[in-house]
Amino acid sequence: MREDIIIKIKEFLKRYTDRKTFSEYEVKMFLKESGFSVPDGIFIRRGEVILPVELSYPLAAKVSSSKITSKSDISGIRLGIKDEAELEQAVAELMGIEHAEGVLVEEMCPAGIEVIIGGTIDQQFGPVVMFGLGGVYVELFRDVSFGLAPLDKDGASWLINQIKGYKILEGYRGKPPVDLNSLASIIIAVSEIMAANLIKEINLNPVAVYPEGAIVLDAKMQVIF
Repeated sequence: MREDIIIKIKEFLKRYTDRKTFSEYEVKMFLKESGFSVPDGIFIRRGEVILPVELSYPLAAKVSSSKITSKSDISGIRLGIKDEAELEQAVAELMGIEHAEGVLVEEMCPAGIEVIIGGTIDQQFGPVVMFGLGGVYVELFRDVSFGLAPLDKDGASWLINQIKGYKILEGYRGKPPVDLNSLASIIIAVSEIMAANLIKEINLNPVAVYPEGAIVLDAKMQVIF
């Protein structure tokens, strides 16, 4: 297991000793420091003035709160923001949502194949990694596979091959195959995070996978202690 992953987890937890759950922005900063690809973005806290953002339009804006479990259910996401005026309006609307603590603003990423990569500490088996097609697919079809952490490249490849929707990843009806090496690398890294036994649960959903590369679009994480 990579020692640098354990070091990054401990450094992250030292900054939040009184917390068990984290905002999407905080989790993404941890992931970025750990070598994952995440969209470029900024976090605007409640009460802060919106300064000109050094990001490329179009942008996405999401409400952030420790008390909100699903941003979609409360219309807490704005996509395709084209300019500063639209950004100001979007941030004002999202800040008006009950329990809003801030707004995460990010550069929008191209559409890719969406997958979910997660991990949890199972009472019987210990650290477990889960993989499947992401977005609404995981909710509708529950097409997921599980493996014990940590995983090597062969184990990650096995996990990917187990889902029924694997053909979509291979390239379906003329679409190019996704970058399976990048996908496997993310699964391996998540498995190493879980194997450290410091994180209770991590959920990357969705992760957009492309013919070249992959990027984490949304992330949640909870610690054990």
